[in-house]
Amino acid sequence: MGGWQGDPEVNFFLGRHQDGGSQSADDALAPGRNGGHPVATRTFSWQAFGAGIFAAFVGFASSFAVIVQGLTAVGATSAQAASGLMALSLGMGICGILLSARTRMPISIAWSTPGAALLATSGRVEGGFAAAVGAFLVAAALVVVAGLWKPLGRAVAAIPLPLASAMLAGVLFGLCLAPVKAVAQAPALGLPVVVAWALVARLNRLYAVPAALLVTIVLVVVTAQGTAVEGSLWPLPVLVTPSFSLAALIGIALPLFVVTMASQNIPGIAVLNVNGYRPAPGPLFTVTGLFSLLAAPFGGHAINLAAITAALCAGPDAHPDPKRRYWAAITTGGAYLLFGLLAGAAIAFVGASPPILIEAVAGLALLGAFGSALVAALAEPGDREAAVVTFIVTASGIGFFGISGAFWGLIAGGLIHALARWPRR
Repeated sequence: MGGWQGDPEVNFFLGRHQDGGSQSADDALAPGRNGGHPVATRTFSWQAFGAGIFAAFVGFASSFAVIVQGLTAVGATSAQAASGLMALSLGMGICGILLSARTRMPISIAWSTPGAALLATSGRVEGGFAAAVGAFLVAAALVVVAGLWKPLGRAVAAIPLPLASAMLAGVLFGLCLAPVKAVAQAPALGLPVVVAWALVARLNRLYAVPAALLVTIVLVVVTAQGTAVEGSLWPLPVLVTPSFSLAALIGIALPLFVVTMASQNIPGIAVLNVNGYRPAPGPLFTVTGLFSLLAAPFGGHAINLAAITAALCAGPDAHPDPKRRYWAAITTGGAYLLFGLLAGAAIAFVGASPPILIEAVAGLALLGAFGSALVAALAEPGDREAAVVTFIVTASGIGFFGISGAFWGLIAGGLIHALARWPRR
């Protein structure tokens, strides 16, 4: 699947930039020799600051509805969903700031949007939200182990890309139908949102979903006048005692681990590599997994490397000098800390909105990921049949023994993939 390679362990705090040079983070953050000012302060850039703010806004506004939908689908109350959204935002912010400042590389951190989509299609499992939280913990622990123990990382990387992509496409398919259903069921609400998304996407795709969200906010304000807001606008942490069930471990934890690694962590490393940065992948996986472990008891499902926002922070638009782009990721982290305080208001907004409208925004936010996953799933002719089987079984939503279709889709596709390679006599 094109993951991180099992090279000898590299010093986590060694950064290699586009100019080919190497620099220790300890040296980078040591006091400067000119006037005693820290080097980090001298490398601050307002251009990188602006790129970081934009990346945080795009990341939060484009996908928070998916996160809320996923958490509530597995049994979270409004208070628990607000707590989970806050825990994820704070964890993303702190993790991104620490990693970027330490490595002096633009290490962008995000929540797992595909993982939340997986939760939305999985539905409630035996044991309710407590069992889901237990699954979050197990998935996070697996990410930590994948970072520390290379054979597990290699095993994840060995999953055929067409099958992993087909599973993700199957998970996203039903959610991506929501905009069509919204236009059909409530055209006065759904059509303006879809039209706004389509028109703005013609100009700049990064603004398309935020524009759809803005139209949704206007529609909710206009149609919900006089409606009392339920719950507190200020988020409060809600500690959930986890429980563990076989159905949740197989139906949520394992697919969440695979989706997070395949669609977030490994692409996140690839984005950094494309832009000339060569961090050691294992420690990054370990650190993000540890932050996921911290967020899980408060309802956060997964914290991982960013992919889309990573491109915004690591590319030349953040700053022409690669050595100064890490400030974009630091700024993104700081903005996520502030957005975490808006979690209660975000949940209140979702609660005041027609469900079909929020589902439509979530579906629009996932169209890009669905298209990319579908293209990757069908790219190899030799794996196409196995990928199609994986997609169909996953998209069907069928479950056995309380285990969601994502697991069975991967199993079915894997069997077809193995049979196709069975030697003929």
